[in-house]
Amino acid sequence: MRGISMDQSLSIILNTFKKAEEMEAYALAAIVLDAGGRVKAFLKQDGASLMRFEIARGKAFGALALHRSSRMVLQKSREKPPFMDTLRDLADGPIFLEAGGQLIRDESGEIIGAIGVTGDVNEVDDLCAIAGIRAAGLKTDEDYSEADAKRMNIKTGPPIIDPRKR
Repeated sequence: MRGISMDQSLSIILNTFKKAEEMEAYALAAIVLDAGGRVKAFLKQDGASLMRFEIARGKAFGALALHRSSRMVLQKSREKPPFMDTLRDLADGPIFLEAGGQLIRDESGEIIGAIGVTGDVNEVDDLCAIAGIRAAGLKTDEDYSEADAKRMNIKTGPPIIDPRKR
């Protein structure tokens, strides 16, 4: 298994912040965890509020725990609350039930880490995270065809749309 590098982690975060600037998002914080759930990099923009490290980490850890975006983890918690309650009790890390956590995949589709982004609405957090991953030359769950997603057991939801453009 190839691990995510520090340079890749920082590139993802900086490109996440670049997308946030383009979208005129609120101040964000972003964390990259390696595939084992350990912190690889964390940055918080000026003006980001307190507790952003913990929230971002919980989003990324939740994505890793269930091999799906934190948006899909949130959906699972709505469908099976007792399962998620038990999982949160057993987990050796935090699971924060909000969107903004995305898996990071290498060119072969292997999960090499996850990013958690927090500070704006869930959709903006997700869109910035996805842009950051792609700009670093890596893949998200959204980058696979329906057939590949089924073959790789990737759980995806409806397209993510910036709510400010509705």
